[in-house]
Amino acid sequence: MDKQRILVVEDDPAIRKGILHSLRFNGYEVLEAGDAATGLALGLADTCDLLMLDLNLPDGDGTEILRELRTRGILVPVIILTARGDEEDRVKGLKFGADDYVVKPFGALELLARIEAVLRRSPARTAPPQDLRVPGGILDLGRRELRFDDGARTPLSEREAELLAYLAANPGRAVTRGEILARVWHMNPDALETRTVDMHVARLREKLRDDAAEPRIILTLRGRGYQFGESGA
Repeated sequence: MDKQRILVVEDDPAIRKGILHSLRFNGYEVLEAGDAATGLALGLADTCDLLMLDLNLPDGDGTEILRELRTRGILVPVIILTARGDEEDRVKGLKFGADDYVVKPFGALELLARIEAVLRRSPARTAPPQDLRVPGGILDLGRRELRFDDGARTPLSEREAELLAYLAANPGRAVTRGEILARVWHMNPDALETRTVDMHVARLREKLRDDAAEPRIILTLRGRGYQFGESGA
């Protein structure tokens, strides 16, 4: 089994060295950066399974790295490294799409436990397809457009396209509303009502010509969330 790769962006050499040592000792492959520019470049390469991100960097704000990654659709899980008492930074990071945070100083056991928890609840990342065959037509995710076999075309909003892309990239798996809010809206799930997801799913079903009473494309799993169903292939 391939080692999971973690990118550590931390400007304090002593803290960074300690984190890297713990991660390597526990079987992780690691990448490191001591500044925002290097951290962003490594993050944009999208080759890591998790990002550990200090927010106070010498050449920039770590939240800008997080914002840029999410803007470009990079969904790598992120754990924020924050100083004790910096509640505002923690809240800001979570709103921009971070998955968890660790308060400095922290112990190796706590850090590893949080890493394992985030990786465990984060699905394996797969690139969403640019074209999907759906019953009765084709979904062009690049153009955010549904093209039906009868010649009709239906545009999707950016959020609708992102939601459908995320569900399609995780076929056969129940995706919770909280996960959708975190991964598609890039928001703390507590900051938005889950009804927001339900309304977008309803609109998507209508545009997909998916029967709301007996849906085939976006399935509702009671008490669990949604699942991408038949692709029509």
